[in-house]
Amino acid sequence: MALASDDRQATSICNHCDRSIPSSNMDLHFAHCSRNLEKCKVCCDMVPKIFAEEHFLSTHAPVSCTLCSEKMERDVLDVHKGENCPQRIVTCEYCEFPLPAIDLFKHQEVCGNRTELCPLCRKYIRLREMNGHESRCNGVVNNVAESSRNTRQPDRDRGGAQRRPQHEFSPRMLLYTIAITGIAVLLGSLFFQRKPGDNEMH
Repeated sequence: MALASDDRQATSICNHCDRSIPSSNMDLHFAHCSRNLEKCKVCCDMVPKIFAEEHFLSTHAPVSCTLCSEKMERDVLDVHKGENCPQRIVTCEYCEFPLPAIDLFKHQEVCGNRTELCPLCRKYIRLREMNGHESRCNGVVNNVAESSRNTRQPDRDRGGAQRRPQHEFSPRMLLYTIAITGIAVLLGSLFFQRKPGDNEMH
């Protein structure tokens, strides 16, 4: 048994694969190893020579991003697609519209300049400024509303007529104006279309 243990301990390093091989098997191993195996120049793994090219292509060869066609190492592809690819889909912070990352800046420059009505102060605020406006508006509007109610209270006690804010009428008046203008244009166009025909009959 001692001799067997000594045999197992007697090993040598293969010059081809750098593995530790029992000295008694070294000649046979080296002949097989050098003839059939090849060391990958990238990862240093020993792969069968007939599969060496396939190993490189499937493991180490640069790959193209399916979104932007840029070539890169395989191990950074996922990070590229998730964080760096200019064609990855992102959403606008103002309208949540999905679009390529490369177009996001220009889109948000326009989209952020759109305005919406603040429900507290009834002013139209740019979307890019809305968050900051709401944080400032919360404390101010209540005081304004309260003082406005206190100011109008004596008018109610005296029975005075309370004027409605002008902006409540403006949308309705605008619609009426548009409707009347449209009807006038339509009637005018019909009138001028028929007039030359009447002249030709005379």
